[in-house]
Amino acid sequence: MRKAQLEDVDILVEGNCALCLETETFALDPVTVKRGVMAVLSGEQHGEYRVLERDQRVIAQLMITYEWSDWRAAMMWWIQSVYVWPEYRGQGVFDELYQLVRQDAQSQGVQGLRLYVEKANDRALRVYQRVGMNGDHYRMFEDMFAEF
Repeated sequence: MRKAQLEDVDILVEGNCALCLETETFALDPVTVKRGVMAVLSGEQHGEYRVLERDQRVIAQLMITYEWSDWRAAMMWWIQSVYVWPEYRGQGVFDELYQLVRQDAQSQGVQGLRLYVEKANDRALRVYQRVGMNGDHYRMFEDMFAEF
């Protein structure tokens, strides 16, 4: 696993667009997604991407964003934009990526990891439960002001 760099922008855009199409059956505008990815990679927005590679090819990605917890006086990491390329699914790729992120978070004093998942994405729900995440504690609500 490594932190993504500016030169990874196109593969991250590809993964994000594929993720949205698979999970929400919606085709994102790649130009808009590229602006969003570049905002993170350039440091304009708080967060970072991590990628997992095999044979010098990105096979999985995720983005980490930060949330300050005043209850814990500590940082929480949100995992977003998780995508494993289809030919690598079912091989423990997300498990490996998650464990590496988890270890990194713990070494930096982060108090916990959170993510949200499309409620109909049964495969992802099973994977997240298998790595030890619990989806029973909170429900997420949102108020979106615009569609994609």
